[in-house]
Amino acid sequence: MSAVAIVVPTRGRPPALERALRSMAPQARTAGGAVIVVEDGGEDARAIAERHGARFVALAPARGPNAARNAGIAATDAGVVVLAEDDVEAPAGWLDALLRATGAHPDIEVFGGPIRGRIDGRDWHTCGREWPPISSYWRGASDREVDLVFAGNMAIRRSALERVGPFAESLGLYADEAGRIARATSGAAPAAGFFGDEEEWQDRYRAGGGRILYVAAARLDHVRSGAAARTGALVRAAYGRGKVARRWSQSRGRAPSLARELRVLTGSAWHLVARRCMNGLLFAADAAGRVREAVSRG
Repeated sequence: MSAVAIVVPTRGRPPALERALRSMAPQARTAGGAVIVVEDGGEDARAIAERHGARFVALAPARGPNAARNAGIAATDAGVVVLAEDDVEAPAGWLDALLRATGAHPDIEVFGGPIRGRIDGRDWHTCGREWPPISSYWRGASDREVDLVFAGNMAIRRSALERVGPFAESLGLYADEAGRIARATSGAAPAAGFFGDEEEWQDRYRAGGGRILYVAAARLDHVRSGAAARTGALVRAAYGRGKVARRWSQSRGRAPSLARELRVLTGSAWHLVARRCMNGLLFAADAAGRVREAVSRG
């Protein structure tokens, strides 16, 4: 049994996958672990995976992000499985930080780190108060227990996977609209669902008494570049994320009131104008998507 395996679902984003593996594969080798690339529909990524020494698994037809994660998990007997995505870049020390946390906390089975949104290849003026809201995740500069981490940067002990069971593949349904938006803006469907797919599994895990540790030093960058970094593409993607997020929160009975959603939209617009911060544009687009979904569904 290997100590660790990194599972990377992918679909139709070869340049992004190349960047992700270039940053993660050397860290896996240093740790004596492996990388498993799971392509959700097709085999375009096989050559890239093999070039970086990763194992390749193909799903046909495409079955969604959680099916890809489950296939990757099933392809390894590693004691710790790390879930990542194909559009991230891992700074030096990322995997080591996760593994140090698993060693220091044997009573905890799920770990996750920050995800910093990053826009490459263009000027993106911000006020410096927050990262670009591209599936960013931040819970502070210190380790602490949390209720949720994102599947784009998540480590799980084999014991938890065996006890809780696989990720719910039916939740790929929530990625359908996000996929259409992503194809319209960047020419490719997302490798992982935007909302809910990992939350449902963590709900089951915590219901059985499981604990989750946020590891502040284990940061990944969630990167947008090229056509996906154009303003229109970023705004459309943010709007789509807002709609899907609102739909997910409604399905879980956790949706804020319409009045609150409108306050967030107003505050985001103020942030854009008053602080001359481009992040405010994406916050506003996300909030507008949430408002649109709230109004349309009542």
